[in-house]
Amino acid sequence: MKYRVIQWATGSMGKTCLRAVIDHPDLELVGLYVYSDRKIGRDAGEIARRAPTGVIATNRIEDILALEADVVIHAPRIQFPYRHHNANMCRLLASGKNVITINGHGFPAYHGPAYAAEFERACAQGNASLFSTGLNPGFVVEKIATAATGICLSLDAIQVQEVFDISGAPDHDYVFNVCGFGSDPDRFDLTGKGPVAELITGMYAEVLALLVNRLGMTLDRVEPDHRVLPAPADIQGRAGVVTAGTVAATCWRWHAVVDGRRLVTLSVNWVMGNTLPGFETYDHWKIAIRGKPGIDIAMNIVEPENTGEKTRGEQYAVAGSVVNAIPEVCAAPAGIFRFPLFAPYRPRF
Repeated sequence: MKYRVIQWATGSMGKTCLRAVIDHPDLELVGLYVYSDRKIGRDAGEIARRAPTGVIATNRIEDILALEADVVIHAPRIQFPYRHHNANMCRLLASGKNVITINGHGFPAYHGPAYAAEFERACAQGNASLFSTGLNPGFVVEKIATAATGICLSLDAIQVQEVFDISGAPDHDYVFNVCGFGSDPDRFDLTGKGPVAELITGMYAEVLALLVNRLGMTLDRVEPDHRVLPAPADIQGRAGVVTAGTVAATCWRWHAVVDGRRLVTLSVNWVMGNTLPGFETYDHWKIAIRGKPGIDIAMNIVEPENTGEKTRGEQYAVAGSVVNAIPEVCAAPAGIFRFPLFAPYRPRF
């Protein structure tokens, strides 16, 4: 069967998802939502550098809500505050469309019953499912690290480290204003109370909470442990120049505390190039599990060859995680979708 798909947003990730939908024989593009005025009224094929599709881009949510569709691929840029996109997501769900998002929302219950209830009500109203996927959040911790615990007889600690070079990101506003690169290190908010920290913590604390939940444990709290690194010299990125002495790396780290001890640590490091101390070479992700037995996993995205496109490996990977989830999400009962997970570690008391 063909699944009718709406693509929501066409930034670097969204455009890759759009191409994946257009190119897939089992998917039919039926709608396209865009934020940029210059994209409104254009054919989706033109935006994706594909043949014309007959689907015209709109920035009116009413146009999208009126469409008959099985699923919406929700890929907007993250915005302050973390719940910025919640209302639109709930409207899409309530209209009867399953939603697959790449921007967190994998475990809304972390933010409290009232917060999660908004999504649950919308899912029930539209008989629809909400699913969060991507690389991190969505894949490395929730699937790879969680599944790996299944060979452990005892579990002492889980550590996941991500390193992502943001120097190739083209969006100046995202890199310098949302992510905080080029700002004063002494004024950069590391308390978790400012807009940047609230946004990032809102997304990644859910990842930790979901992992703990899937292990059958109770989360006491999530503790922040962040730092930034200054640029040793001017660094030229695609989005602009990070001047010497300003923020050139954001090292976000959280600990999931269970039974009074730090059980899970998630470290997300976004760096501007490879000149910063400690980040000259790195794996994209490292997973370290300690217990009986211990496990070390290194994971790297390998750039595809001869594609004829400027699309990066991580963009393909995000699109793949979305497209491959469509059949299961569309078949799932209404509610927040949990992918099947067989036999992870469980505490025995």
